[in-house]
Amino acid sequence: MLDNLSTEGRNDKTMRMDEMSSQEILTVMNAEDAEVPLAVKKAIPDIAKLVEQTISALKSGGRLIYAGAGTSGRLGVLDAVECPPTFGTDPSMVVGLIAGGEKAFTKAVEGAEDSLELGGADLAEIKLTEKDVVVGIAASGRTPYVIGAIKYAKEKGALTGSIACNQDAEISKWADCSIEVVTGSEVLTGSTRLKAGTAQKLVLNMISTATMIGLGKAYNNLMVDVQPTNEKLVARAIQIIVQATGVNELTAENAFQKAEQQVKPAIVMILADVSYEEAKKRLEKAQGFVKEAISITS
Repeated sequence: MLDNLSTEGRNDKTMRMDEMSSQEILTVMNAEDAEVPLAVKKAIPDIAKLVEQTISALKSGGRLIYAGAGTSGRLGVLDAVECPPTFGTDPSMVVGLIAGGEKAFTKAVEGAEDSLELGGADLAEIKLTEKDVVVGIAASGRTPYVIGAIKYAKEKGALTGSIACNQDAEISKWADCSIEVVTGSEVLTGSTRLKAGTAQKLVLNMISTATMIGLGKAYNNLMVDVQPTNEKLVARAIQIIVQATGVNELTAENAFQKAEQQVKPAIVMILADVSYEEAKKRLEKAQGFVKEAISITS
């Protein structure tokens, strides 16, 4: 029952919130939000376990698939769609599923989250395999759609993970790698788009970013697989080359153009003093890791 979930409890600090001034409401919200990163910190060992296994799965040709309903589903979709422009991934590598389909992202689809079968059906539709990783996201930890997705994934032999904001969550019982970030009662009772949603966003940021770094998508702390799809991102790409190599902007831009507007080979071209073709060969041999590509001797 919902009464047993900490995310559904009433917050003693906001019992008279409807009598507070706007500044008082914002102050208490800010104080409650400040506790979220501390709750996430406690879960880092479990997050790390999932990240390590996800890196291995993606290196073997698998996909990272998020499954959730409502706010949880939207956060998974958001994390997935930001991977291609940020990390240069194929759109099929990180996938976000939301109960009710794409239309549920902007408008709630009544009853979709209550179906155990729908979670599995959505995974079947994208042809889930044992190479994939399925991460179920549910603040309550008991959403049927998410449980159904995790169960189906286990039946197919895929690695499973879960993200919940309650202790001893139901989805944790089914997942191989369970993450529980206990955020407690919300300032507005039961509104888990608040602290719980913030916690889920932080965890998803950590999973996707750490996984992509583990796949060679960063050089030092630079976003070297960024896709230059607009003027701002072209300028950012050139600046990344400048920061990575220490050359001036004109030299960086020339290398960027010779490298067919790809940051990684441009950096290798400059730091290893090689041609574009040689830079590509080195990156392929180094599985995309820039430092390894630079150090390769011909």
